[in-house]
Amino acid sequence: MNTKKILSDLGIEKLNSGASTGVKWMKGGGQQLDSYSPVDGKLIASTDQATEKTYQKVMEKAAAAFNEWRTWPAPKRGEVVRQIGEELRRKKDALGALVSYEMGKSLQEGLGEVQEMIDICDFAVGLSRQLYGLTMHSERPQHRMYEQWHPMGIVGIISAFNFPVAVWSWNAAIAWVCGDVCIWKPSSKTPLCAIACQNIIASVLKKNNVPEGVSCLVIGNASGDLINNDPRIPLVSFTGSTRIGRHVSQTVAGRFGNTILELGGNNAIIVSEHSDLNMVLMGTVFGAVGTAGQRCTSTRRLIVHESVYDKTVTVLKKAYGQLKIGNPLNAANHVGPLIDVKATEDYLNAIERAKQEGGKILVAGGVLKGAGYESGCYVKPCIIEAENHYEIVQEETFAPILYVMKYKTIEEAIDMQNGVPQGLSSSIFTNNLREAELFLSASGSDCGIANVNIGTSGAEIGGAFGGEKETGGGRESGSDAWKAYMRRQTNTINYGTKLPLAQGIKFDV
Repeated sequence: MNTKKILSDLGIEKLNSGASTGVKWMKGGGQQLDSYSPVDGKLIASTDQATEKTYQKVMEKAAAAFNEWRTWPAPKRGEVVRQIGEELRRKKDALGALVSYEMGKSLQEGLGEVQEMIDICDFAVGLSRQLYGLTMHSERPQHRMYEQWHPMGIVGIISAFNFPVAVWSWNAAIAWVCGDVCIWKPSSKTPLCAIACQNIIASVLKKNNVPEGVSCLVIGNASGDLINNDPRIPLVSFTGSTRIGRHVSQTVAGRFGNTILELGGNNAIIVSEHSDLNMVLMGTVFGAVGTAGQRCTSTRRLIVHESVYDKTVTVLKKAYGQLKIGNPLNAANHVGPLIDVKATEDYLNAIERAKQEGGKILVAGGVLKGAGYESGCYVKPCIIEAENHYEIVQEETFAPILYVMKYKTIEEAIDMQNGVPQGLSSSIFTNNLREAELFLSASGSDCGIANVNIGTSGAEIGGAFGGEKETGGGRESGSDAWKAYMRRQTNTINYGTKLPLAQGIKFDV
């Protein structure tokens, strides 16, 4: 990979400004933030972080921009998003490579993440002509009732390192066609991906005379709580850990703001005795080791029927023995690095805790060293025989650790699947129709996503993405998730000559 060319193509300099209001950039004014690649441990580039003073300047632009942007017809806003999608198509290879290099996921996954951005732009363009309200029959004569949806205002987007560009686009593309403006605080572990996105869309914003402030960027952790506490921001979309999500939820709710929370996942696959083990193998291995286990939808638990348990474990152990770990930009490798050394420490601690609670190591883990592993972030995918009630199994560890366990009945398996605090993604592999329908029923999976004969990891933008319980309850992307970015208004029009009251109330003056 020609790193210099990719950075040049994306407008990334050695030292970058930490704040932008769309086309224009401003110095952040804060401490320098260095971005090191987990692929090789090398410094990629740096940026200065936004201070509160810089943040306030950005917010002033955002507030002014909203006053104009909300008056643009939605299809015209959609046309801007369409052009952004076209620009992303032109920059897909470069941006996908940067995602892979700065975050550590495979190049194919990096390209796939950019494809998600393109797809959500396409989705949002169509949506710009479908922001439908309802009409309702009034109980009063010569009255008409209907509801309509208006832009909400400034949307704060706080994204995580594991999807450094896609999650922003899920929110921004839809928020823009809804008439909102956005202020984005990306993960401080992947700031260059955010700068690249802002550079990519700048030409589109300029060409269409989009108000400065419709797409804002502030880099640095200090901006997170500034967004959470800012009464000018009616909606905060936060992606990250359950621990920080709880703080975001309480802070924003304290000022009566709204949140979209995409928090932890502790996702399980149920393997029925009626399953196709070839499909189980593909779904489980990618789900558990893809992105080095750093997806919120990664497979963390495998709940296997006792009659096929030994065979399933044998097949998995063989597959794990064939995994290639190394530079994610090399298509021959299956597993890239964790995001940083702290993540490797968490991985090792989780394995040790599982052993202390009685877990049995089936495929040993460990940190890789030597040539090609200089960053200290490469680890071996690990399989541990465990029980669902273990404290460590109840937690989400962002690493390629798979806990396997047995079940006797489908009802027991569903109870185990649901028996964790998180509720994001779930899956069952079975060719038994009754099992599949039970899993999808009200008595089945309690997750926001429930799949049959596909894994837990990965989702299409056409469906609403999100989960229940400690996953936060938020929904992003497809279906009617757009409603979270708008405010609902009920309207009643009296076109008659009298003023009857609702519920037949009599009030004579």
